[in-house]
Amino acid sequence: MSLWADKYRPRTLSELDFHPKISRQLQVMASSGEFPHLLVYGPPGAGKKTRVLATLREIYGAGTERLRVDVKAFNLPSGRKLEFNVISSSFHLEITPSDMGNNDRIVIQDLLKEIGQIESLDFSRFENAVMSPNTKEQNSGKKKFKVVIINEAELLTRDAQAALRRTMEKYSANIRLILICNSTSNIIDPIKSRTLPIRIASPTTSACAGVLGMILRKEHHAKKAFPDDDEQRNIIFKRISDASERNLRMSIMMMEAMYMNHDTVSITTPIIKPDWADVLHELVTGICKDRSVSRLQQARSILYELLAHAIPAKLLLKKLTMTIWDFTGTLDIKNKSEVRKAVISASSIYDERLSLGSKDIFHLEGFITKVMVILEKSVIN
Repeated sequence: MSLWADKYRPRTLSELDFHPKISRQLQVMASSGEFPHLLVYGPPGAGKKTRVLATLREIYGAGTERLRVDVKAFNLPSGRKLEFNVISSSFHLEITPSDMGNNDRIVIQDLLKEIGQIESLDFSRFENAVMSPNTKEQNSGKKKFKVVIINEAELLTRDAQAALRRTMEKYSANIRLILICNSTSNIIDPIKSRTLPIRIASPTTSACAGVLGMILRKEHHAKKAFPDDDEQRNIIFKRISDASERNLRMSIMMMEAMYMNHDTVSITTPIIKPDWADVLHELVTGICKDRSVSRLQQARSILYELLAHAIPAKLLLKKLTMTIWDFTGTLDIKNKSEVRKAVISASSIYDERLSLGSKDIFHLEGFITKVMVILEKSVIN
């Protein structure tokens, strides 16, 4: 049994429920003779990856869904071997070079060079033998290039991005790159100028409610647990959308969690948030009320635990910053606007240090220490 977020994930551009203008734009590019390098960016849960995969299906057909995981080995200058997982089909590859840290440049250089030097074969004509006439007609004009999807492109080092720029210039005849990221602020200008930027904004509250309602209509057992009244159901959908900050993937998972944990769901049923978010809220409550060395040591243990559970350090820093921002409104401190400005300034400094450094715990702990100092100076005795 799969999660609803995966079970009801759209597979084609026509199935997507929001941003129809972007869907039409991608359909035109997929059917045209020229498909450019793309830079797809936007907040988490907005549907970036879903649209990219749907676009690939529009270009190549259902063959893009037959995936396999390959392990590629790269030789480092030190002589040590580096293993890297690549998700691929006959038409595309999906990689996350940032998983390799400062060695991402080697992955970019060697892997993309290997792909770019080989002209891709057009497998669609073989698949057309078992496809319907309509599908044959759609796939008859496919281009002989492979698409490489690069996840978390904003986390690539400068060296890796420079290598990526050279690869885009040299092997553009055989490969097309689709870079997916949350923000373009860390992407170098030469890459931005060589790609077509497409921003996928978060869905509106009403769009989120529409998707959640569609899922409930298909899940008959779950539908019985929710109110029959449309107005009450929309209130629940709005609460879920607000709690997830319009992250559609998170909204779907929250609704499923509510159904799995309650026999009946009403407008007063508490929203089930991720455990790590509750832990961070308790952490911020503690450091704002008790600015001591023992509290700092406790915070370090909590951060270690969160990092061990694969919560990204930059996400932790963002959530810490926003939770502290909200919490300062309830504290008895002087000049709250200046305090908030100082917290944001400290967050920006440690965000850069997270990108440059290799020990995330040092920078997260440093940020919490800085916040403690800011609050201690501002508290009204």
